Amino acid sequence: MSEKIYTNYFYDEADFDKNHGMGYKPLTIPEGVTAQPLAVPPVLEPDKVEGDDIWFTIESQEGESQILPGAKTKTWGYNAGLLGKTMVVKKGQRVHVKLKNSLPVLTTYHWHGMEVPGPYEDGSCHAPVYPGEEKEITFTVKQPAALTWLHAHPCPSTAMQVWMGLAMGVVVTDDNESRLPIPKSYGVDEFPIILQDRTFHEENQLDYRKDYDPMGIFAETPLINGVVKPYIDVTTQKVRLLYLGGSNRREWRLHFDDDLVMTQIAGDDSFLEHPVKMTKLLVGPGERLQVIVDFSGYKEGDVVNLYTDDFKLVEFRIHKFEKDDSKLPFKLFTPDDRPVNPNAPIRKITMDDHDKINGMRYAMERIDMTQELNSVEYWDVTNTNPKSHGMLHPFHIHGAHFLVVSRNGHDPYPNEMGVYKDTIEVAPQETVRLKVYFPQVGVFMYHCHIIEHEDAGMMAQIQIIDPKDPDKKFKLMDMETITNAFAQEMGIKPSEVFMPGMDVEDMDMGCAFHEAEKVVSKKLVDQVSAASKHHH
Repeated sequence: MSEKIYTNYFYDEADFDKNHGMGYKPLTIPEGVTAQPLAVPPVLEPDKVEGDDIWFTIESQEGESQILPGAKTKTWGYNAGLLGKTMVVKKGQRVHVKLKNSLPVLTTYHWHGMEVPGPYEDGSCHAPVYPGEEKEITFTVKQPAALTWLHAHPCPSTAMQVWMGLAMGVVVTDDNESRLPIPKSYGVDEFPIILQDRTFHEENQLDYRKDYDPMGIFAETPLINGVVKPYIDVTTQKVRLLYLGGSNRREWRLHFDDDLVMTQIAGDDSFLEHPVKMTKLLVGPGERLQVIVDFSGYKEGDVVNLYTDDFKLVEFRIHKFEKDDSKLPFKLFTPDDRPVNPNAPIRKITMDDHDKINGMRYAMERIDMTQELNSVEYWDVTNTNPKSHGMLHPFHIHGAHFLVVSRNGHDPYPNEMGVYKDTIEVAPQETVRLKVYFPQVGVFMYHCHIIEHEDAGMMAQIQIIDPKDPDKKFKLMDMETITNAFAQEMGIKPSEVFMPGMDVEDMDMGCAFHEAEKVVSKKLVDQVSAASKHHH
């Protein structure tokens, strides 16, 4: 195995969020907070298992959480007061989920990183579950081992609901993972690390509207699995950390004391083909990266700290442990790297300003692209922000995983090779080429995963068409219906509904296009399609 150790973040320092001054806030620990054990979300027990079928109930609920000293914080969670329990499914299982909404407002259940049909099972804006309602969905797990996640995705209120706590891990296991000599004793030598930041107001409460920033919200207080200032008792020589970039906006730039090496073994939707050793790691919004850390150089009583930049996030307290000589194989995983469809155009996707894809804001009932089921195609994703004051935009595709082909025509970063991704950071003036195919039929979104950006319209939709059933239609949610529903739930007028990024000028900015705008947007769509065909 190449013993090369990478010692930079791969990304250009000048593109990091703290350099742009746009609402950036340094992290601090509120007064009176003492170190406490990292909360490890318990595993969600299935309702029943019969052969390859497994049943779960996921309930969105209100809760109260003791996050800071003093008053409890009102939060939302899945089967929990905050965040959720970790759902574990195995490749080959048929999964039946009862979605139960016990919140006072409509929500959706988006399976970020899971290959499920769209748009209803996928849980985008088109699949609302109303207060007091239950819905059942079913899907079969056909993807390799990974940490995926579930989060709310109602248009255009995704950011607020995630801010309140609606996010949880969904772990896919398979036979390949069970064979690998890696830590996999959950809560002992394997820990999810959900990275988030929040601002607490009077009486320790969250106030999304007060903190709202269309550029994306930064907050001062770091929350790891919902805990401020956590520590982990290290009782084994090697520990596996499953990082999830759960912030609305913040990038996490992680490194340990003494530049302790992290060996990355997995990305968003699979293991890496080969392990990559590094001392620094960037985790953007929506991304998941799994690493193994070897503490053999430390002894009982030592403390090793994990930082983001120069801020201490997690303390690892070293206890006595047995020697562990296990060696990672050079080959962890073999991605299915299919040939590209020679007849397909190269898709051109641009992320513009902080609220547009291909020059347009999102419209709920507009299909921006179509692609044939299982057709492998190149997507060239460009961040058009200027270098001088642009930012990294994390680009996410629903219902698909992709392979990263190149960045500005050069090799991808070492930890992006031979791994399935669904979210990728794109720097200002950079074009990343992806190899994308969709294994499920339906309507899927692609968007920036700075959640305020997607809510503001930096999102578009693709319809995946099965040649055997080319005319299949999907009922898409419209802006009026969803606005009226929110208004009714909150007992206010539709005009008073807080829809960040979409509530400007009588809401004609986001999804509710006037006729004139419809014409303009159709012209743009036609031009973009023509240009991408012409380029090919």
